[in-house]
Amino acid sequence: MFAVGKAAREMWQGAHDVLGDRIVSGVVIAKDIAASCVQDPVFARARVFDAAHPLPDPRSVAAGEALFAAVNALAPDCFPILLISGGASSLAEVPRAGVTLAQLRAVGERGLAGGVPIGELNRQRAALSALKAGGLTRCLAGRPALALFISDVPGDDPAVIGSGLLAPQPDDHVERQVIATIEHAIMAVEQAARGSGLAVRRLAGRLVGDAAAQGRALAEALRDGPGGLLVSGGETTVTLPPQPGLGGRNQHLALAAAGTLAGQHGLWLLAAGTDGIDGATDDAGALVSGETWQAARDAGFDPADGLAAADAGRVLEAAGDVVHTGPTGTNVGDLVIGLKVSEPEAPADSHQMVTPPTA
Repeated sequence: MFAVGKAAREMWQGAHDVLGDRIVSGVVIAKDIAASCVQDPVFARARVFDAAHPLPDPRSVAAGEALFAAVNALAPDCFPILLISGGASSLAEVPRAGVTLAQLRAVGERGLAGGVPIGELNRQRAALSALKAGGLTRCLAGRPALALFISDVPGDDPAVIGSGLLAPQPDDHVERQVIATIEHAIMAVEQAARGSGLAVRRLAGRLVGDAAAQGRALAEALRDGPGGLLVSGGETTVTLPPQPGLGGRNQHLALAAAGTLAGQHGLWLLAAGTDGIDGATDDAGALVSGETWQAARDAGFDPADGLAAADAGRVLEAAGDVVHTGPTGTNVGDLVIGLKVSEPEAPADSHQMVTPPTA
């Protein structure tokens, strides 16, 4: 069994619950998990690798080479199960002949700085990688296998997830199943909200495009729409300035939304990564309201300047509105959830006193 991505540990654990001692051996590759797996008997037959995200480093290459070697060494009577989730693009890497790790990192850096959509970024990575664009499928050499995917990409296409580690190849015999997507996350939000008596409105289509523009549009839809919950999901992009500050796309979206919500009451908007990680920060995203913009000003920050400098994380931390969950063990993209309740009277210190009802 081979697990690669942000959800690698949890996917391995779930498969182990079902298969137990039938797992002969395997490889698990994720970010900062090795120490937590050392004494866990669930991982007794696995080689566990820590690797880098969002950009590959030498650990990513070592992990990718170990993955290649383990697949090539499979005994004839073993049936491979491959568990792939978002983040695999940088966590496992094997450069093509003549390609350097620096070149692979440069592609990732350009993509992160330029707001390149994840599908296009993965295609660029695949052109330089022996592991991507079906490299792992080719390594299976026609052997029957089962591949399970947790998707964080538009279209939920196995040929794109993880830069296409297991993209279909001529005459391959891999059964591919996408087992979790942003649709599942949105449906869970809807179910929980309706169970709490809230009306739910889902925005059509997938959340894509510029994070700030989407944040303003979502805030307008929340402000101008009916009461209850507004939900959307997907993955936006941010074009970074030459010297960006702190923050990720969800914090950027949330701060832009806060500008539209400024001065309004009874409105809240959460933007967060389902993996619990927003960009290169340790936070999942942010929960903003009509008080956020002024709270940031009161803390000595100009929110508009923060947006221009891609420094939303610092601004929102000063306002007290960042959301920290730690890694969640899954990765199906980002969720934006807005809540509109009957407008209350504005309290004297509204930022400190107004809180959304528990859902």
